[in-house]
Amino acid sequence: MGVELTAIHWIYILFILFIIGFMVMRRDTTLVCIAGIFLIAITATGSLSSSVSSIFTSFIFAITELLSTILVISIIVAMSRTLTTTGINDVMISPFARFIRTPSLAYWTIGILMMVISWFFWPSPAVALMGAVLLPVAIRVGLPALGVAMAMNLFGHGIALSGDFIIQAAPKLTADAAGLPVGDVISASIPLVIVMGAVTTITAFYLIKRDMKNGKLTAATGLTKDSPSELRTDVSQEQLLSLIQKRIFAILIPILFAADVAAMFVLDLQGGDATALIGGTSIFILLIITLAAHRNKGLEKTTSYLIEGFQFGFRVFGPVIPIAAFFYLGDSGFTQMIGDHLPKDSLGIVNDLGVGLASVVPLSKEVGAITLTAVGAITGLDGSGFSGISLAGSIANLFATAIGTGAATLTALGQVAAIWVGGGTLVPWALIPAAAICNVDAFELARRNLLPVTIGLVVTTIVAMFLI
Repeated sequence: MGVELTAIHWIYILFILFIIGFMVMRRDTTLVCIAGIFLIAITATGSLSSSVSSIFTSFIFAITELLSTILVISIIVAMSRTLTTTGINDVMISPFARFIRTPSLAYWTIGILMMVISWFFWPSPAVALMGAVLLPVAIRVGLPALGVAMAMNLFGHGIALSGDFIIQAAPKLTADAAGLPVGDVISASIPLVIVMGAVTTITAFYLIKRDMKNGKLTAATGLTKDSPSELRTDVSQEQLLSLIQKRIFAILIPILFAADVAAMFVLDLQGGDATALIGGTSIFILLIITLAAHRNKGLEKTTSYLIEGFQFGFRVFGPVIPIAAFFYLGDSGFTQMIGDHLPKDSLGIVNDLGVGLASVVPLSKEVGAITLTAVGAITGLDGSGFSGISLAGSIANLFATAIGTGAATLTALGQVAAIWVGGGTLVPWALIPAAAICNVDAFELARRNLLPVTIGLVVTTIVAMFLI
């Protein structure tokens, strides 16, 4: 079964190892990614001109894929700038400040809220909703921005997305591939999601508290340059709005976002559609506040705020585009970047590697669980978390047939591993929304998540062995 692995596949694996190694050494990976794209292109095409062109084409593809995320982050930052400049932000967060009084309360409150919202609307819109309001509260009570990003990331892109109990996009994909009812996969995933979520978030919380205590994690750790958090105090004392106006806006903004939430639920908006609604509402809020606060200078100030937001967005995403371009080669991006140069029956570089792994391991419950975790993790490396879960479902079906049991559990395990790795907790460009909203470096966030997620995957795999 499967496609013969070619030089392209082995070069891809080699450069993944290089990228991981450079990240561990805290070195920049841009040059490594560009070299990887070029080497894969020249191996596939044999043409120097096409290979050079492929580097540029791959950047265009990556920017296109990331553009909606770049835009919504830029717009949210621009809106947040108006809130801090006018002092509305202070009025908005004052009720939360009464409940969130310690770093521990901030971590668990933000995490659990993020998880609940993400179950209904997926994590990217939830990050936008949560970050602008709760980040300043958490920072004020002493939880560093990196801790906030970890909480939103692990609870949202980890727990909520890997289970996907409400929207059910993930379990439907894996269940269809495995030939199982969706309900069976959801039922089988519940204990795995609980174990993975509990182990990962508790481990992360312990590490955050430990590093805060010994001084390794401070308010400045991981912050990006020129982040909005550094801009919170410069103009907010101008009294551009009266206290009554601030209170009106502080009530109006949550109402507008609540209306978005209701619209998502009623109109069944998910993913990109939900993100677009949040982005459009944020622009609307920015316009109203700017015109009310700056009056006859409102037109010019609107443009100024948007420019600041876009500058921030592209500054944050700049380092991500080359690495995203490299990993998109592993999936649907290959033919668009380089052309149709993969083997005839190829499912994409990443999926070929997953199939190849499954075909060379011996069959038993234990090996099946380990293999599904590995396949899920490998297919998650393209950064979507979703592109490989159909493969995980089909391989789970293969193993379950050979073993004679455990189809639903193996399918759920592959789904959990793929989404935790690729859905936004370990692959740097996948966790960009949480990193950008919290103004922290995406690579630093990925490094912080690595140990808790790895421990969680090991424990969850062991638990799955007993459930098969």
